[in-house]
Amino acid sequence: MTQQEQQPTLFLVDDDEAFRTRLGRALQERGFAVTTFASVEETLALMTEAPEYAVVDLRMGGASGLVLLEALHAKDPGTRAVMLTGYGSIPTAVQATKLGAVAYLSKPTDADAVVQALMGGAMPAEPAETPSLARAEWEYIQRVLADVDNNISEAARRLGLHRRSLQRKLQKHPPAK
Repeated sequence: MTQQEQQPTLFLVDDDEAFRTRLGRALQERGFAVTTFASVEETLALMTEAPEYAVVDLRMGGASGLVLLEALHAKDPGTRAVMLTGYGSIPTAVQATKLGAVAYLSKPTDADAVVQALMGGAMPAEPAETPSLARAEWEYIQRVLADVDNNISEAARRLGLHRRSLQRKLQKHPPAK
């Protein structure tokens, strides 16, 4: 048995190439046999069997990381997955956990925090920070958009906004926490 066969398998799925490359290299240095993918669709097309571990970005171009999480656990419920996101919110964290994620980490994160989460180590407790009103509104809009598959007109209707007003809000950068 080669050293590569003895290493635990890990899928790293993120559309940010620089982040994916850097984190993939760091995880390989920590003993994982890492396979990287740029999208959920690419992962599903090339996956022959589920890995032992997975690190999946929530929001990518195309399908959500939640779709991949569900597919991984349908193939092998023993896959330990960590969900990464730059748009953290309680509803998506709950949904990721229900789909089998063992942890939900905000970006940017480092390889040590990912490994600790994958292995079930206790993460240092961060004080709960109440998001600003602007941040809470941004996260709510993102959730509604995800619920309607990014249909701006339907999201605007559900939010009680004019479509152009919603488009203006979406053109702005997400507010800081």
